[in-house]
Amino acid sequence: MGKIEGTWRASLRHADDRIAAWRVGSAQGQSGVLSLLIAATVLIFFASVAWYHIFPAVSFLVPIVVGGLLLRWKPLATLTAVALIGAVAAAAMETERSGFATGRIATVAIVVLVALLQLYVARINRSELPAPLGQHMLAELRDRLLAQGHVPELPAGWRAEQQIRSAGGTSYAGDFVVADLSPDGRRLELILVDLWGKGVEAGTKSLQVAGALGGLIGSLPPLGLVAAANDYLLRQRWNDGFATAAYVIIDLSTGRYSIVNAGHPPALRWCSRTNLWRVDEATGMALGVTSRPEFSPSEGVLEPGEALMLYTDGVVETRHRDIAGGIAWLQDTAREAIRQGFPGAAGRVLDRVPTRDDDRALLMVERLSAR
Repeated sequence: MGKIEGTWRASLRHADDRIAAWRVGSAQGQSGVLSLLIAATVLIFFASVAWYHIFPAVSFLVPIVVGGLLLRWKPLATLTAVALIGAVAAAAMETERSGFATGRIATVAIVVLVALLQLYVARINRSELPAPLGQHMLAELRDRLLAQGHVPELPAGWRAEQQIRSAGGTSYAGDFVVADLSPDGRRLELILVDLWGKGVEAGTKSLQVAGALGGLIGSLPPLGLVAAANDYLLRQRWNDGFATAAYVIIDLSTGRYSIVNAGHPPALRWCSRTNLWRVDEATGMALGVTSRPEFSPSEGVLEPGEALMLYTDGVVETRHRDIAGGIAWLQDTAREAIRQGFPGAAGRVLDRVPTRDDDRALLMVERLSAR
């Protein structure tokens, strides 16, 4: 019994290794899948020779279609050649046995046409990966972007929450957050970025830029970081490669903060004395436009019960309302939202945004009231 169990576990480990090799697109993984599909094609051939009325030539499309999902172009071409030879040979043997049939010729022609289309699609695939592998890679990059933008757990007395919603409800957006908390838990840095474009259109660029910012945050002073980000965007030479950003640094031990604004809608600060969201005065130029952008940072101190809010233009701009009117709307809407408390306020604000045709992101950092 123990020997059988050991053999079973070894088989599972071997299968897991093969699957892992396929998921990374390695030659070993591809050759393993190719071998299995060729074996399946050979079985289909013998079944077709014996029972052509059950397994006609069109049956050979099964390994071809599966191969299109799992294989790169070169191994797919090998599999397709084997399958087409099997389909033609099986049809020819059936013709010799039962006589000529026009429908059989048409079936073989359809198999050849579909196989060639499958090869063409695989050949022009720019990622050179089968669709599931390409989707897995993009999903992993997206998950890493989301993890990098997740605000870490803050020390006692502080709370943060964020909401990012893309145009059309896709998983990719041009709005993203990069966050960093110093090892001693005293310094929090947050960057909210809005790349030109929206949804999937800007999602791949946001992955690239977020990776670059993730390597810089916490290592450079504020103005040095935005200057480096500006140089990075200029080096990409994208026709639509500009971005706006709001960068806030908070000393969590004192509440003192500074904000660098790069062409972004102004941050809002919740004032506990007046119960109003006040517009921050930091200004600056968008990133990726000129080699020497100018910035005018702002500073302040968050008292207990106060908060900062960063957001993108998708929250405040619509076709029928300019950004100034949108900011006024956001001040009123956010004031109503926090009447139920700060937890969940970001989502409640975005729920009331009248349009969904642009990416929308909102980030709140609150210094809790002393109890």
